[in-house]
Amino acid sequence: MAATIINGYEIAAKIRSRTAEETLKLKEAGIEPCLAVILVGDNPASVSYVTGKQKALAEVGMKDRSIHLKEETTEEELLELIRTLNEDSTVHGILVQLPLPRHINGEKVIMAISPEKDVDGFHPVNMGNLIIGRKAFLPCTPHGVLVLLEETGVETDGARAVIVGRSNIVGKPLAILLTRKEYNATVTICHTGTKKLKEITRQADILIAAAGSPGMITGDMIKPGAAVIDVGVNRIPDSTKKSGFRLTGDVKFEEALEVAGCITPVPKGVGPMTIAMLMVNTLESALNFKNKANRQK
Repeated sequence: MAATIINGYEIAAKIRSRTAEETLKLKEAGIEPCLAVILVGDNPASVSYVTGKQKALAEVGMKDRSIHLKEETTEEELLELIRTLNEDSTVHGILVQLPLPRHINGEKVIMAISPEKDVDGFHPVNMGNLIIGRKAFLPCTPHGVLVLLEETGVETDGARAVIVGRSNIVGKPLAILLTRKEYNATVTICHTGTKKLKEITRQADILIAAAGSPGMITGDMIKPGAAVIDVGVNRIPDSTKKSGFRLTGDVKFEEALEVAGCITPVPKGVGPMTIAMLMVNTLESALNFKNKANRQK
C-alpha cells in the first residue's frame, strides 16, 4: 500500500486562516501586525520566496513593509536600515532574506536584528532560549515540521527520529525541539561524516531529510511504515518546464511512496508550512508588543 501523502499546503492554509482571525481581532484593538522583509539583489529563488511571503501577509491581513535593495547595497547601509526598523514601533517582525551578496556578512546582519523582532528565530538570543526551553520565536521550518507531525497524527512520544542534516536553520533546532518533553522523541542527527547511514535511517520511525542533496534518501533507506518529512528544496534543470528547472526534495519520492507510512511531497509539503509559521511568529510578536505596552501604562 502506498504511503499517505501529507498535504502541507492544506495544513498551512488552515493555520493562515486561524492567524487571519487573530490578526483581525488585534487590528480591532488598534494593533496592526507588520512584517518587514528585506531583499538585497535579484536572486531568482529569493525573489520567489519573498513573493510567497508577501502573498501570505496579504491573505492574513498583516501590513507588508517589504524593502527591495540593490545588489550593490553596502553592509553598513543594510545595518542602518535594520537599526531604523528596530526602533520603529509599528514594525513587529524583521526578516532579511538569505543568502545575501558576498560582500555582506550574514551573521553580522542576523545579530543586528532585535531579538524581539527576530521572527525567523535565528538570533543567538532566541536560539539560546530555545535550547534551555524558555519562550522564544521558534525557527519557522522546524516549527512547521512539528505542526505537520501533530496535524497528521504521527506519534512522537518514544519514537526514534533521525534527522539527516545539521544546519543551524533546520537540523539542530529541530533535534532540540523533538527532545522536549512534549514531543519526547529519541533523536539521532546524521551528516556528511556519518558512517553506515542506511543502517541508521532504517531504524527511524520518523525520518527527516534536510541535507539539501537531491534524492539522497532512497526507498531502501526507509523503515517500512515510517513518517518521512522531506525538507529539501532543490532546483534541478528540466527542459520540459517553462522555467527551465523543477523542484525536487532530498527524498526519492516515488521509491519512498512504496515504503513509508506517510510522506511530504516537494513542493506543497514543508515549504508552505515555513511561511505559515512566519505569519504565526509575526502575530506573536505583535501580541508581545501589545502586552508590553499595556504593562507600561
